[in-house]
Amino acid sequence: MDIGELIRELRTSHGWSQGRLADEINAVHGTTLTREYIARWERGKVRPSGFYLAALSGVLDVPLAVLEDPMMRRTFLTDVAGTAIAPVVASDLLARGFAARLTGGPSEDAWEATLAAYGTDYMSLGAADIQRRLAGDLVVVQQQLDTPRLWSAAARLMTLYAKTVPGSDGNAAVRWYRMAATAADRSGDEGVRVWVRGRAAIALGYEGAALGVADALAGQALALSERPSLGRLNAVYGLAHAAALRGDRATALALDEQGRRLFDAVGSHEQTSDYAVPWWRLNVFRSLLLARLGDERAAIDAQDQALAELPASLPRFATHLELHRGLMLARAGDRAGGIAHATTAMDALPPEKHSLTLRMLMDEITA
Repeated sequence: MDIGELIRELRTSHGWSQGRLADEINAVHGTTLTREYIARWERGKVRPSGFYLAALSGVLDVPLAVLEDPMMRRTFLTDVAGTAIAPVVASDLLARGFAARLTGGPSEDAWEATLAAYGTDYMSLGAADIQRRLAGDLVVVQQQLDTPRLWSAAARLMTLYAKTVPGSDGNAAVRWYRMAATAADRSGDEGVRVWVRGRAAIALGYEGAALGVADALAGQALALSERPSLGRLNAVYGLAHAAALRGDRATALALDEQGRRLFDAVGSHEQTSDYAVPWWRLNVFRSLLLARLGDERAAIDAQDQALAELPASLPRFATHLELHRGLMLARAGDRAGGIAHATTAMDALPPEKHSLTLRMLMDEITA
């Protein structure tokens, strides 16, 4: 199947014009695409470059491999055309949204309880399971945005939803992170404003995705408040990972040192929530950071520290650590060994517990 035909099919399935697709790409990447250029892609006059294939992957919510591989394109469209669940899901979401508007929806305290439950569930459930539930709750909460506290709840839900959005380079999530930051601003809660931006920064930095956005959101978080907080800690490590991926070793190590001092002031006793950063999770951040910097001894020490306290109920994070070891092997020159080690770790984790972040780490290792 021709790439232009697939772009046209995906654009149409979103209900977008050629101009709207150009606008979506421009909004995320700061480019100046026009409707005419999209039309040239679709007519096969011009083939999108690697940069624009990645951009299309993000805004159209389709794996990059599908855009690159002719056989996968056809299979993907066949699978999409064969599903009948979308209208049912849409109907349910619409009904829940209108019901919330008509009845008032859950209370502010109920939303806080829901957020706490999501914080725990995110650590152990797969992205698909979380995403379906989050979509329904986002439809409901958007009908209730009448108070600062509800804007706060919405901002945190949107941040978590961004973590479940598909896209091989993170750009599909960027819109959600930006909307979450705006929603947090509407709450007027400084802590939430910092946390949303910091959480987005560490997510993008850890995944190696949209590093410019990670830098910007982390910078905003740090500028909002100098008070030690988990949001600030996340922002620091988001910047550290971005620096490491750019090859700026000195900056990455300086930020790691800053982050460790910050952790001493704000580290969590809570072990199994996405809103917490306990000792083991700090060392998951550091393990990948040091693996990217090629500091094998320090990376292994961080991995051992993480494993010593990692709850047995969170096997996905043990898989993260194994992928970090695979990355170290690949960076040391044993690419086949690194890929094999990482693949074995992924195969040992039940597929329903896989996350988009793990898949992106696999891409980094194979690259």
